[in-house]
Amino acid sequence: MRSPSFRHARVLGVACAIALLMATTALAPLPCLAQRTQQVYLSGTGPHDAVAWDFKVSDGRRAGSWHTIPVPSHWEQHGFGAYNYGHDWTNSRRPLATEVGHYRRTFQVPAAWEGQHIEVVFDGAMTDATVRINGTQAGPTHQGAFYRFRYAIADLLRYGETNQIDVEVAKVSANASVNAAERQADFWIFGGLFRPVWLEVRPAEHIERIALDPKHTGAFYAEVFPRDVQQPARLTAQVVTLDGETVGPAMTAAVAPSDSMVVLREQIDGVKAWSPEWPELYRVQVTLERDGVPLHTHTERFGFRTVEVVPQDGIYVNGVKVHLKGVNRHSFWPETGRATTPQQSLDDVLLIKAMNMNAVRAAHYPPDSHFLDAADSLGLFVLDELTGWQDAYDDEVGPQLVRETVLRDVNHPSVIAWNNGNEGGNNHALVPLYRRYDSQNRVLLHPWDNFGGIDTGHYRHWGCCGGQYLNGPDIVLPTEFLHGLYDGGHGAGLEDWWRTMLHTPQAAGGFLWVFADEALLRTDLGDTLDTDGNHGADGILGPHRQKEGSFHAIKEIWSPIHIPLAERTTLPTSFDGRIRIENRYYFTDLADVRFEWQLVEFAGLGGYRRGVKPGFARQTQAIPWTSTYLDLNLQEDWATYDVLYLRATDPHGREVFTWSWMTRPPDAEYYLRASDDTASATETDTHFRLTSGGTTALIDRTSGMLARVEHDGQPISLANGPRLVADSSYTLTDIALRTDGDNPTVEATYEGDLRSVRWTMHPGGWLELAYQYGHRGEQDFVGITFDYPEASVTGATWLGDGPYRVWKNRTKGQRLGVHTKAYNDAITGLTWHYPEFKGYHADLYWATLDTEEAPITIAADTPGLYLRLFTPSQPGAPGSPSEPRFTQAPFPSGDLSILHAIPAIGTKFRPAERTGPSGRANQTNRHYKDPHKFDYHGRLFFRFGDPERD
Repeated sequence: MRSPSFRHARVLGVACAIALLMATTALAPLPCLAQRTQQVYLSGTGPHDAVAWDFKVSDGRRAGSWHTIPVPSHWEQHGFGAYNYGHDWTNSRRPLATEVGHYRRTFQVPAAWEGQHIEVVFDGAMTDATVRINGTQAGPTHQGAFYRFRYAIADLLRYGETNQIDVEVAKVSANASVNAAERQADFWIFGGLFRPVWLEVRPAEHIERIALDPKHTGAFYAEVFPRDVQQPARLTAQVVTLDGETVGPAMTAAVAPSDSMVVLREQIDGVKAWSPEWPELYRVQVTLERDGVPLHTHTERFGFRTVEVVPQDGIYVNGVKVHLKGVNRHSFWPETGRATTPQQSLDDVLLIKAMNMNAVRAAHYPPDSHFLDAADSLGLFVLDELTGWQDAYDDEVGPQLVRETVLRDVNHPSVIAWNNGNEGGNNHALVPLYRRYDSQNRVLLHPWDNFGGIDTGHYRHWGCCGGQYLNGPDIVLPTEFLHGLYDGGHGAGLEDWWRTMLHTPQAAGGFLWVFADEALLRTDLGDTLDTDGNHGADGILGPHRQKEGSFHAIKEIWSPIHIPLAERTTLPTSFDGRIRIENRYYFTDLADVRFEWQLVEFAGLGGYRRGVKPGFARQTQAIPWTSTYLDLNLQEDWATYDVLYLRATDPHGREVFTWSWMTRPPDAEYYLRASDDTASATETDTHFRLTSGGTTALIDRTSGMLARVEHDGQPISLANGPRLVADSSYTLTDIALRTDGDNPTVEATYEGDLRSVRWTMHPGGWLELAYQYGHRGEQDFVGITFDYPEASVTGATWLGDGPYRVWKNRTKGQRLGVHTKAYNDAITGLTWHYPEFKGYHADLYWATLDTEEAPITIAADTPGLYLRLFTPSQPGAPGSPSEPRFTQAPFPSGDLSILHAIPAIGTKFRPAERTGPSGRANQTNRHYKDPHKFDYHGRLFFRFGDPERD
C-alpha cells in the first residue's frame, strides 16, 4: 500500500501534467510549480505550428527592415538573405552569404515564477547566437548550429510583467573551426532559429539532469545531478512501465548540500530488454524531497539494453552479436530545410524500418530530439554524430558541443555510439569528454578512420584490401559504403556486399549513403527543387520520400527472413508446397511471424486478375540464425494459377517482404488463339511480305531484318531488328521463304555472331521470331534490338518483374505480376516520377507497348529475358555540376531490346565492377571445339493492335 505522502505526490503530479498542457499555450502560473519542470514554448514545436517573431536580416533579399518570420524556420525559406551549399566556399561564382538575422518577441512572466530556476533553451541556431533578455546579454555567444544550449535567466526577468527576448544570429561563425566543420560541408547550409525555443522552469532546489545506464540484465544505474540543495534531502526513484505500473523496488539515496552527483542503483528482475526488434521502454521517476515533501520530480524514458564491443569480433547487443543494417540520414524537408516536425521524424523511422534496416547514422550532426524519440519507440540503432565534415571543431568550441550532444541524448536507448566528427573532421582531444558525460561509456567512432579497433572506412571497393578491412583483424563497420548518386549504389551492389559481410566474422554491418534526396525548394528560383547538381541527388527516396527502385531491393536483401528459393523466378517442377526459410532476426523466433499466401490467375493479355485464392502457411518455429521448412498449406489446384505470392508480417504488424514466383515458365503459345484467318506470303526483289489478320510484316531480303509493319492499313514503325546489341559482326549467307503447314516462314542464316533468324506468320496476325546467336568474351549486354520512335509511346503493360527497372547488380525487390505505367522520362534523383518508365525490366512473359499508332505486344517463349524500353536521359554531361560520375550505365543501340544479359550500374565513387561480382561485365563463352555449344536462343511472338482481339 502506498504511503499518504506518495499518494499526495501522485495527485500533485496529475495536476502538474494538466497545468503543463495549459502552459504550452500561455505563460500561466502553476498550482504545483514546486514539483514538475515546466516547459513553455516561445516558438512552435516545429514548422507545422511555428510562432511569428519580429525579424530583420542584414543583407540579401528583404534586408534592412522589420518583418515577421515563423520560428522555428530558416530565413532563406521565407524570402530573406541568400542561399549557399556548403561547397560554395570553393566556388568563386557563388559568393558566400554572410547575413545576420535579428529576432525579437515579447512574453509575459507570471509573478509566481519568482524565486524559481528559469532557463531559456534553444534547440538549434545557425550559426552564432547572441541572446539578450530585456536588453541584457544572457551569456556568451553560442557557436555551433546543431546543438541544444541554454542560459539561466531568472535574474534578468521582470516578474508579473512583459519581457522581451532578442536574438542575433550570424550565419558565419566568428570561430573559424565552426565554419570549417559545418559551413564548408557537403550539404545545404542555412541561417536562423531552425529548432524550437522554450523556457524551462524548475524549483530553486531541483534535479538538473539524470544520466542512465540500465542493462538488459535488469541492473539499473543512474547518475542524478541535484542543484542548489540548501539542506539535507533525499532522492527517491521508481521505475514504471509506460502505462504507469510499478517495476521493481523503489530506490533511495541521501543528498547533502555539497553533492553535485548522486548514484542510484538497483537490480530489477523480470524486465524486458530493448532492441530494434522489441523496443521495450520504461520510465524512471526521480524525486528530490525533504521530510516527505516533494521538491522536484524528474522523469526519463529509457530502455534496458547492453551494448558491448568485443575487439576483433563484433558488436553485441544484449549478449547477441548483431549486424547494423543502416542508412545515413539528414534532418531535411524540401520546403523547410532542417526544420522538421515530429511527424516527419516518425514517418522517416517507419520508412527506414520498412526497408528492414535496424540502424541509422545521424549525418552529419545530432538529429532532432523527436527523431531519437521515434527511434526509441519504434526500434532503431542510432549513431549520434558531432559535426565535422573533413574539418574538426577546435579545442575552444569543441568541448562545449560534445557536452551539449551527450547531455541531450545520453538516455536514449537507440543511441549506441557517438561519432566524433566525419571524414577527418575528428579532434582527438575531445575523445575523453564523451566518457565524462556518458555513464554508459558508449563506443566512440571516427567515421572513415580505423579508431579503437573499428574500421569505418568509406567507399572501399568490393574485395578490398590485402590484410586490411574485411581481410584484416579489426571490426569493420563502414559508416558509408555504397553511395546512391542518381540510380547507382544502394540496392546496386548491396547483395554482394551483404553476402560477404555475413560470411566475414569481424564484419559488423554498414551504412548506405543516403536516406533521401536533399532537394531544396528554392524560393529565389520560383520554388524549384534544387539538389545542387550531383551533391544532393543521392537518396534511396526522393525529397518528399518518393520510393526509388533501391528501396524495395534493400527491403528484400536486408529482410530478416531469407528464402533461397527467391533466387528463382519460376517454381521448380519438384515444388511440394514447402519452402526453406532462414531466420536472420537477432531476437525474434519465426513463431512470432505470420506468413500468408495468395495465388493469382491473370486473364490472357488483358492484365486483369481473373482468379485469386488466399491462404495461410502453417505456423513454424525457428530461433535466430537457424533454418526450417515452411509448409504453405496449399490446395491441390495451385498449379492452375499463374503467380504465387508469399507475404511475411512481423510481430508488430509490419510487412517484412512479399516474395513471388510464377508457377510455370514463359509459354507464348498459351496466348495464341485459334483463328479462321489464313496466313499468306509474297515476295519482291527487296522484301518478303507475311500477312494475316490485318497485319503485314515486311522482311528485308538483304538482311533478314524486319523492315516495317502495317496493321489495318496503318504503318507501325517497329523496324530494323533483330540486330545484335553486343559488339559483333555477321553476314547474311542465305534467306528463303518456306511454308510450315499454314504458317509461311522466312528463314535467314548468317556467318558470324548472329547464326539464324526465322520469321513465321501465324493465322490471326501473330508474328513469331526465333533467333540464335553467340558471343565471345566480356559484354555489357547480350541480346537483340529494334528501332521504334519514343515520341509515339504513351505507356506499357507487362507480365514479369516490376514495376521498377533493374540493373544486373540490382535485380532484387521486384514483384512478379502484371504492371502498368505511363510514359515518363524521369531522371532518378533529379525528377521524381517513379517508377521510371525507361530502362531494363526483368523476367519478361509478355509486354504491350501503348503507342499513338497501335498497341505492340511481345510475348516471350524463352525464360530469363529482359525487356529494354528506350534509353533514359542522363542528368548531365561529364564535367557539368550534374555529371553522373560512375552511375551512367551503358545502353545498346535501338529503342526496344530483348536481352539475355544486361549491364550493372556503378556508384558516385566506384565503377560497377568495383561494387562486387554482379557488377562485372557479362562473360560469354564458346566451346573450343563446338563454337555453337553455348549459343543463345530466343523465341518471341509479336501482335499488333488489340492483343485480345479475336
